[in-house]
Amino acid sequence: MISAPDGRQRPVDHYENFPVASWLCPPRLRAPIAAIYWFARTADDIADEGEASPDRRLAQLAAYRSALHACFRNEAPAAGWPQVFGPLRDAIASHGLPQAPLEHLLDAFVQDVEKTRDGAGYADRAELLAYCRRSADPVGRLLLHLYGVEDAQSLARSDAICTSLQLINFWQDVGVDLSRGRYYLPADDCRRHGLSPENPASWRDHPAAPALLGELCAWARDLMLSGAPLVHRVPGRAGWELRLVVQGGLRILDKIAALDFDTMHRRPRLHAPDFGLLLWRAARM
Repeated sequence: MISAPDGRQRPVDHYENFPVASWLCPPRLRAPIAAIYWFARTADDIADEGEASPDRRLAQLAAYRSALHACFRNEAPAAGWPQVFGPLRDAIASHGLPQAPLEHLLDAFVQDVEKTRDGAGYADRAELLAYCRRSADPVGRLLLHLYGVEDAQSLARSDAICTSLQLINFWQDVGVDLSRGRYYLPADDCRRHGLSPENPASWRDHPAAPALLGELCAWARDLMLSGAPLVHRVPGRAGWELRLVVQGGLRILDKIAALDFDTMHRRPRLHAPDFGLLLWRAARM
Protein backbone atom coordinates (compact mmCIF):
# COMPACT_ATOMS: atom_id res chain seq x y z
CA MET A 1 0.00 0.00 0.00
CA ILE A 2 1.06 3.58 -0.64
CA SER A 3 -0.62 6.89 0.04
CA ALA A 4 -2.23 8.56 -2.94
CA PRO A 5 -2.11 12.36 -3.27
CA ASP A 6 -5.63 12.48 -1.79
CA GLY A 7 -4.30 10.79 1.36
CA ARG A 8 -6.04 7.45 0.86
CA GLN A 9 -4.13 4.18 0.97
CA ARG A 10 -4.08 2.32 -2.34
CA PRO A 11 -2.27 -0.82 -3.43
CA VAL A 12 0.84 -0.60 -5.59
CA ASP A 13 -0.62 -2.68 -8.42
CA HIS A 14 -0.07 -0.59 -11.50
CA TYR A 15 3.36 0.89 -12.02
CA GLU A 16 5.23 -2.41 -11.97
CA ASN A 17 8.74 -0.99 -11.99
CA PHE A 18 8.28 0.72 -8.65
CA PRO A 19 9.62 -1.42 -5.80
CA VAL A 20 7.86 -0.19 -2.69
CA ALA A 21 6.20 -1.75 0.35
CA SER A 22 5.18 1.25 2.36
CA TRP A 23 4.70 -0.58 5.66
CA LEU A 24 8.48 -1.06 5.66
CA CYS A 25 9.30 2.36 4.22
CA PRO A 26 10.99 4.74 6.71
CA PRO A 27 8.25 7.16 7.80
CA ARG A 28 10.29 10.27 6.98
CA LEU A 29 10.61 9.10 3.37
CA ARG A 30 7.01 8.10 2.72
CA ALA A 31 5.99 11.47 1.29
CA PRO A 32 8.85 11.78 -1.25
CA ILE A 33 8.56 8.12 -2.25
CA ALA A 34 4.82 8.55 -2.78
CA ALA A 35 5.50 11.68 -4.84
CA ILE A 36 7.93 9.80 -7.11
CA TYR A 37 5.53 6.88 -7.42
CA TRP A 38 2.56 9.03 -8.41
CA PHE A 39 4.69 10.97 -10.89
CA ALA A 40 5.62 7.68 -12.58
CA ARG A 41 2.18 6.13 -12.35
CA THR A 42 0.40 9.15 -13.83
CA ALA A 43 2.85 9.35 -16.72
CA ASP A 44 2.35 5.62 -17.28
CA ASP A 45 -1.41 6.18 -17.45
CA ILE A 46 -0.94 8.96 -20.02
CA ALA A 47 1.19 6.65 -22.15
CA ASP A 48 -0.88 3.51 -21.80
CA GLU A 49 -4.45 3.90 -20.55
CA GLY A 50 -7.66 4.84 -22.32
CA GLU A 51 -8.34 5.35 -26.01
CA ALA A 52 -6.22 8.43 -26.78
CA SER A 53 -4.36 8.53 -30.09
CA PRO A 54 -0.55 8.31 -30.08
CA ASP A 55 -0.32 11.99 -31.06
CA ARG A 56 -2.54 12.94 -28.14
CA ARG A 57 -0.50 10.83 -25.73
CA LEU A 58 2.76 12.39 -26.93
CA ALA A 59 1.31 15.90 -26.58
CA GLN A 60 0.20 15.15 -23.02
CA LEU A 61 3.60 13.73 -22.13
CA ALA A 62 5.22 16.90 -23.50
CA ALA A 63 2.94 19.00 -21.28
CA TYR A 64 3.74 16.71 -18.36
CA ARG A 65 7.46 17.27 -18.98
CA SER A 66 6.90 21.04 -18.99
CA ALA A 67 5.20 20.71 -15.63
CA LEU A 68 8.22 18.78 -14.33
CA HIS A 69 10.53 21.55 -15.52
CA ALA A 70 8.37 24.08 -13.65
CA CYS A 71 8.84 22.07 -10.46
CA PHE A 72 12.60 22.32 -10.75
CA ARG A 73 12.24 26.09 -11.22
CA ASN A 74 10.12 26.05 -8.05
CA GLU A 75 7.14 27.32 -10.02
CA ALA A 76 3.56 26.14 -10.06
CA PRO A 77 3.13 24.17 -13.29
CA ALA A 78 1.01 25.83 -15.95
CA ALA A 79 -0.53 22.51 -16.97
CA GLY A 80 -2.72 20.24 -14.86
CA TRP A 81 -1.88 17.41 -12.44
CA PRO A 82 -1.56 19.52 -9.25
CA GLN A 83 -2.00 16.32 -7.23
CA VAL A 84 1.25 15.05 -8.78
CA PHE A 85 3.41 18.12 -9.07
CA GLY A 86 2.55 19.76 -5.74
CA PRO A 87 3.94 16.83 -3.72
CA LEU A 88 6.79 16.36 -6.19
CA ARG A 89 7.85 20.01 -5.90
CA ASP A 90 7.87 19.60 -2.11
CA ALA A 91 10.04 16.47 -2.44
CA ILE A 92 12.46 18.28 -4.74
CA ALA A 93 12.77 21.12 -2.25
CA SER A 94 13.09 18.96 0.87
CA HIS A 95 15.22 16.10 -0.47
CA GLY A 96 17.07 17.55 -3.45
CA LEU A 97 15.72 15.01 -5.93
CA PRO A 98 17.82 14.95 -9.09
CA GLN A 99 16.09 15.91 -12.33
CA ALA A 100 17.77 13.50 -14.75
CA PRO A 101 16.14 10.25 -13.51
CA LEU A 102 12.67 11.80 -13.72
CA GLU A 103 13.40 12.99 -17.27
CA HIS A 104 14.62 9.51 -18.19
CA LEU A 105 11.34 7.98 -17.01
CA LEU A 106 9.44 10.34 -19.31
CA ASP A 107 11.79 9.43 -22.17
CA ALA A 108 10.84 5.78 -21.64
CA PHE A 109 7.10 6.51 -21.68
CA VAL A 110 7.51 8.45 -24.92
CA GLN A 111 9.42 5.51 -26.37
CA ASP A 112 6.61 3.14 -25.34
CA VAL A 113 4.05 5.25 -27.20
CA GLU A 114 6.22 5.50 -30.30
CA LYS A 115 7.10 1.80 -30.39
CA THR A 116 3.47 0.77 -29.96
CA ARG A 117 2.34 3.27 -32.61
CA ASP A 118 4.88 1.90 -35.07
CA GLY A 119 4.38 -1.79 -34.20
CA ALA A 120 8.11 -1.93 -33.46
CA GLY A 121 10.05 -4.23 -31.20
CA TYR A 122 13.65 -4.43 -29.99
CA ALA A 123 16.50 -5.59 -32.20
CA ASP A 124 18.58 -7.20 -29.49
CA ARG A 125 19.27 -7.33 -25.77
CA ALA A 126 21.46 -4.22 -25.94
CA GLU A 127 18.55 -2.14 -27.24
CA LEU A 128 16.24 -3.57 -24.59
CA LEU A 129 18.79 -2.80 -21.85
CA ALA A 130 19.04 0.77 -23.13
CA TYR A 131 15.27 1.06 -22.68
CA CYS A 132 15.49 -0.38 -19.16
CA ARG A 133 18.11 2.23 -18.26
CA ARG A 134 15.39 4.82 -18.82
CA SER A 135 12.27 2.93 -17.77
CA ALA A 136 13.45 1.08 -14.65
CA ASP A 137 16.90 2.06 -13.39
CA PRO A 138 15.93 5.70 -12.55
CA VAL A 139 13.49 4.48 -9.90
CA GLY A 140 16.19 2.65 -7.98
CA ARG A 141 18.56 5.58 -8.28
CA LEU A 142 15.94 7.98 -6.94
CA LEU A 143 15.30 5.71 -3.96
CA LEU A 144 19.02 5.33 -3.25
CA HIS A 145 19.30 9.12 -3.33
CA LEU A 146 16.66 9.30 -0.60
CA TYR A 147 18.47 6.64 1.42
CA GLY A 148 21.79 8.49 1.09
CA VAL A 149 23.45 5.61 -0.80
CA GLU A 150 25.23 6.89 -3.92
CA ASP A 151 28.51 4.99 -4.35
CA ALA A 152 29.20 3.54 -7.81
CA GLN A 153 28.95 -0.12 -6.79
CA SER A 154 25.57 0.38 -5.13
CA LEU A 155 24.24 2.28 -8.14
CA ALA A 156 25.35 -0.53 -10.45
CA ARG A 157 23.69 -3.14 -8.24
CA SER A 158 20.51 -1.06 -8.10
CA ASP A 159 20.50 -0.85 -11.89
CA ALA A 160 20.85 -4.65 -12.09
CA ILE A 161 17.90 -5.18 -9.75
CA CYS A 162 15.68 -2.64 -11.49
CA THR A 163 16.52 -3.91 -14.96
CA SER A 164 15.83 -7.44 -13.79
CA LEU A 165 12.45 -6.39 -12.39
CA GLN A 166 11.59 -4.78 -15.73
CA LEU A 167 12.61 -7.89 -17.67
CA ILE A 168 10.71 -10.15 -15.28
CA ASN A 169 7.62 -8.03 -15.87
CA PHE A 170 8.11 -8.43 -19.63
CA TRP A 171 8.52 -12.22 -19.44
CA GLN A 172 5.56 -12.51 -17.05
CA ASP A 173 3.34 -10.49 -19.40
CA VAL A 174 4.36 -11.71 -22.86
CA GLY A 175 0.84 -12.76 -23.80
CA VAL A 176 -0.73 -9.60 -22.39
CA ASP A 177 1.75 -7.39 -24.22
CA LEU A 178 1.22 -9.27 -27.48
CA SER A 179 -2.48 -8.50 -27.34
CA ARG A 180 -1.66 -4.80 -26.81
CA GLY A 181 0.82 -4.58 -29.67
CA ARG A 182 3.93 -4.40 -27.48
CA TYR A 183 6.87 -6.59 -28.44
CA TYR A 184 9.74 -7.00 -26.01
CA LEU A 185 11.26 -10.32 -27.08
CA PRO A 186 14.60 -9.32 -28.68
CA ALA A 187 14.55 -9.98 -32.41
CA ASP A 188 17.94 -11.67 -32.52
CA ASP A 189 16.93 -14.08 -29.72
CA CYS A 190 13.70 -14.81 -31.57
CA ARG A 191 15.53 -15.66 -34.77
CA ARG A 192 17.97 -17.92 -32.93
CA HIS A 193 15.00 -19.94 -31.64
CA GLY A 194 13.14 -19.91 -34.95
CA LEU A 195 10.51 -17.28 -34.11
CA SER A 196 9.83 -14.57 -36.66
CA PRO A 197 10.32 -11.01 -35.36
CA GLU A 198 8.33 -9.81 -38.38
CA ASN A 199 5.28 -11.86 -37.36
CA PRO A 200 4.67 -11.48 -33.61
CA ALA A 201 1.22 -13.04 -33.99
CA SER A 202 2.97 -16.36 -34.63
CA TRP A 203 4.82 -16.31 -31.32
CA ARG A 204 1.91 -17.36 -29.14
CA ASP A 205 1.78 -20.97 -30.33
CA HIS A 206 5.33 -21.42 -31.57
CA PRO A 207 6.81 -24.64 -30.14
CA ALA A 208 10.16 -22.95 -29.40
CA ALA A 209 8.64 -20.07 -27.44
CA PRO A 210 9.03 -21.76 -24.02
CA ALA A 211 12.72 -22.42 -24.65
CA LEU A 212 13.20 -18.78 -25.62
CA LEU A 213 11.37 -17.59 -22.51
CA GLY A 214 13.41 -19.97 -20.36
CA GLU A 215 16.63 -18.44 -21.67
CA LEU A 216 15.38 -14.90 -21.13
CA CYS A 217 14.24 -15.72 -17.61
CA ALA A 218 17.72 -17.10 -16.82
CA TRP A 219 19.16 -13.77 -18.01
CA ALA A 220 16.81 -11.87 -15.69
CA ARG A 221 17.67 -14.16 -12.75
CA ASP A 222 21.41 -13.66 -13.26
CA LEU A 223 20.91 -9.89 -13.26
CA MET A 224 18.83 -10.03 -10.07
CA LEU A 225 21.39 -12.16 -8.26
CA SER A 226 24.21 -9.84 -9.33
CA GLY A 227 22.40 -6.90 -7.74
CA ALA A 228 21.15 -8.70 -4.63
CA PRO A 229 24.14 -7.81 -2.38
CA LEU A 230 22.76 -4.26 -2.38
CA VAL A 231 20.36 -5.37 0.37
CA HIS A 232 23.30 -5.24 2.81
CA ARG A 233 24.17 -1.67 1.82
CA VAL A 234 20.72 -0.11 2.16
CA PRO A 235 20.07 0.76 5.80
CA GLY A 236 17.36 -0.33 8.21
CA ARG A 237 13.80 -0.99 7.15
CA ALA A 238 14.53 0.07 3.59
CA GLY A 239 17.01 -2.80 3.35
CA TRP A 240 14.30 -5.24 4.37
CA GLU A 241 11.96 -3.74 1.81
CA LEU A 242 14.61 -4.33 -0.84
CA ARG A 243 15.07 -7.94 0.30
CA LEU A 244 11.37 -8.54 -0.36
CA VAL A 245 11.59 -6.82 -3.74
CA VAL A 246 14.46 -9.10 -4.78
CA GLN A 247 12.74 -12.22 -3.50
CA GLY A 248 9.46 -11.22 -5.09
CA GLY A 249 11.11 -10.97 -8.48
CA LEU A 250 12.85 -14.31 -8.05
CA ARG A 251 9.58 -15.91 -6.95
CA ILE A 252 7.84 -14.74 -10.12
CA LEU A 253 10.64 -16.38 -12.09
CA ASP A 254 9.99 -19.61 -10.14
CA LYS A 255 6.33 -19.39 -11.09
CA ILE A 256 7.13 -18.81 -14.75
CA ALA A 257 9.31 -21.92 -14.67
CA ALA A 258 6.48 -23.87 -13.01
CA LEU A 259 4.32 -22.95 -16.03
CA ASP A 260 7.02 -24.44 -18.29
CA PHE A 261 7.71 -20.88 -19.43
CA ASP A 262 4.34 -20.65 -21.16
CA THR A 263 3.51 -17.02 -20.38
CA MET A 264 2.12 -16.60 -23.86
CA HIS A 265 -1.12 -18.10 -22.48
CA ARG A 266 -0.90 -17.74 -18.69
CA ARG A 267 0.26 -14.96 -16.39
CA PRO A 268 1.78 -15.99 -13.05
CA ARG A 269 1.00 -13.96 -9.95
CA LEU A 270 2.02 -13.90 -6.32
CA HIS A 271 -0.65 -15.06 -3.86
CA ALA A 272 -1.00 -14.90 -0.09
CA PRO A 273 0.83 -18.22 0.57
CA ASP A 274 3.86 -16.87 -1.29
CA PHE A 275 4.51 -14.10 1.20
CA GLY A 276 5.55 -16.38 4.03
CA LEU A 277 8.11 -17.93 1.70
CA LEU A 278 9.30 -14.46 0.66
CA LEU A 279 9.82 -13.46 4.28
CA TRP A 280 11.74 -16.66 5.00
CA ARG A 281 13.97 -16.21 1.96
CA ALA A 282 14.47 -12.51 2.71
CA ALA A 283 15.64 -13.36 6.24
CA ARG A 284 18.26 -15.73 4.84
CA MET A 285 19.88 -13.22 2.48
